[in-house]
Amino acid sequence: MAILHFTVSKYAPRMNNLRYYTELTSSLSRLAAEGKVPFAEIDALRDVLRFHEHRYQILNDPLIADVEYDQLFKALEKLEKEHPESIRPDSPTQRVATGLSKDFPTVAHLVPMLSLENSYDADDLLDWDRKARELTGLSELAYCVEPKFDGASISLIYEGDLLTRGATRGDGVQGDDITVNIRQIRSVPLRASFSRYGINQIEIRGEVLINKSNFAKYNAQLAESNLPPMANPRNAAAGSLRMKDPKEVSKRNLEAFLYHVSYYTIVGEAITPGAAVGLPESTVHDAPHTHSGMLDMLWDLGFRSPKQERRVFNGIAEVIKYCHEFEENRDNLPYEIDGMVIKVDDLGLQDKMGMTTHHPRWAIAYKFKARQATSKLRKVEFQVGRTGSITPVAKIDPVPIGGVTVSSVSLFNEEVVRDKDLKIGDTVLVERAGDVIPYIVRSQPEVRTGEEEDIIFPTHCPVCSDALFKPEGEAVWRCININCPAQVVERIIHFVSKDAMDIRSLGEANVRRFYEAGWLKDVPGIYTLPFDQFSSLEGFGKKSITNLQSAIEASKTQPLHRLIFALGIRYVGETTAKTLAQTVDHILDFTEWRLEQLLTLEDVGPKVAGSIYQFFHNEDNLHMLRELEKLGLTLKRSQPENIPGGGSLKDQSFLFTGTLSRMTRSEAEALVEQQGGKILGSVSSKLNFLVVGEDAGSKLEKAKKITSIRILTEDAFLDMVSK
Repeated sequence: MAILHFTVSKYAPRMNNLRYYTELTSSLSRLAAEGKVPFAEIDALRDVLRFHEHRYQILNDPLIADVEYDQLFKALEKLEKEHPESIRPDSPTQRVATGLSKDFPTVAHLVPMLSLENSYDADDLLDWDRKARELTGLSELAYCVEPKFDGASISLIYEGDLLTRGATRGDGVQGDDITVNIRQIRSVPLRASFSRYGINQIEIRGEVLINKSNFAKYNAQLAESNLPPMANPRNAAAGSLRMKDPKEVSKRNLEAFLYHVSYYTIVGEAITPGAAVGLPESTVHDAPHTHSGMLDMLWDLGFRSPKQERRVFNGIAEVIKYCHEFEENRDNLPYEIDGMVIKVDDLGLQDKMGMTTHHPRWAIAYKFKARQATSKLRKVEFQVGRTGSITPVAKIDPVPIGGVTVSSVSLFNEEVVRDKDLKIGDTVLVERAGDVIPYIVRSQPEVRTGEEEDIIFPTHCPVCSDALFKPEGEAVWRCININCPAQVVERIIHFVSKDAMDIRSLGEANVRRFYEAGWLKDVPGIYTLPFDQFSSLEGFGKKSITNLQSAIEASKTQPLHRLIFALGIRYVGETTAKTLAQTVDHILDFTEWRLEQLLTLEDVGPKVAGSIYQFFHNEDNLHMLRELEKLGLTLKRSQPENIPGGGSLKDQSFLFTGTLSRMTRSEAEALVEQQGGKILGSVSSKLNFLVVGEDAGSKLEKAKKITSIRILTEDAFLDMVSK
């Protein structure tokens, strides 16, 4: 085995020598994966681990994935076990990560927050179970299994039933006092009746996170402000905890899962579960004597503990099965997890087993397949979406992430590329956001060689060559040629959909089928399909062909608002389409409208107005509309759209939010319009009624601030309509 060339003595590295550590990490990671790290590199391995601890714990800016760090850590453990004379007091295996941020007051934990030993397969768990049984002298153990939350670790202290302190993990011995920010998290009780269990003081461990839904909303808000999205909920949660303004913290909708009691006092006696403190057997109190019991206690006291997710099994076989089941269903959870935690359930046995300076012997983490990995950005391709959006897609060296080999990663838009300072040839850290979408977390400009190249954005559509357009205040360039080949299939599918022209016999599968056969190349082509050739197709009998012809012919008489929605104009949904249809006598009248006129319409702001204006000033789009009119489609306003209804809801405006249980939102909106009411697209002082279903969003909070808006339940709305 050749010894590495990257040695400490040669480079005399410092923590800011990023290129050195990146190259050294790469070499050591390769050898660690092969199980062949030579003893001569043990000091280099220690330095690499310290470096990455610093990046992760202090700078909150990791350069490698967790699984890569764990692999290096295990390699060092193996070397030190084989060569015990080499162990040093300052080795990363002998203590938790060092260093603290000085932005918040530093406080000491009552009990050190140690790391967990990690495992990645069933064999690791079987080996750990064997050691646990040997330590306890039992042939079988009861294990509590719970999710390993992917967030930011916290420690809470309650005294006299009141929350007195919240802190970050820090270096494990002491952390940052973030009590004022912890108090903004609604799932953390400010008072909890621990005295019911005879507990005077208690220290609880947990994880702060943002659930997937709130994370998506937060990223949408960033997008509206032309800011790049957050890479993952973990980073968003960790960053939120360290914000200076508690009011801003409260807006992030943080949640806290509390999953471990590390210390408590009973009538002056200090108890540290799992620490092997040698408590007298005569100690009597009402606190639970099992870990699962502690989770139940926390749940009963109002904490969000993993009581619902945790399971207790006798023996390791069922534990392994449950871990595999959880990994398969992790995408269905409302929050991110990166593994499972297995703990000996009996607290007395935890005390007996004790802990090392790095981790407790009575617990282990079963890590799911890796979410992150490093790779090389080789080139960037530009793709055209249904609405004409130009998306840069990075082509990287194939790398396995979360059980999937990733070779293509969306870069979203030009601003993201600029903000991340990405270049062709960069080394990048890649993550599968939400276990599905690959995402480049960051580049590593520190290790560039000078051969990297800038990413140049096109000025014209890479497919149809039309000039690209970027609306003011947006980050995305667009091709607004409706006949662009890259857009046409998706546009046709939208055009024939249920809420658009409703051509029910022409679904997505048939659209693609006809397009590939060369029979359908654009929207007008729907009305010139060669039905006489369909008899040769599988599944197309005489009746099927007749039904399709009838459905296409019937769509020609659809009202104007359906046609406008079917055109797929960006930002124009069903409500705005109805507003537009009531405004002009003929759809081509919009070619004469100025932006100022469009802005006077209900719920039409600058972005919507700009999109409408550009659509009706593109000659390809106008040619398509003229062709549709020649083919018999209605491009004029119909009478019902010209004269609002005269029913009981005349002059009243409605908006729906959340999920309705007794009808779809479209059906509810139709009821309003049948009785002369109007549907608005957003909350404003012009809104009369907001109808609220389950899981109502931000519209409800905004409506509460406008006293003129009446908020109705679904039942109250139906009562109003029936009367």
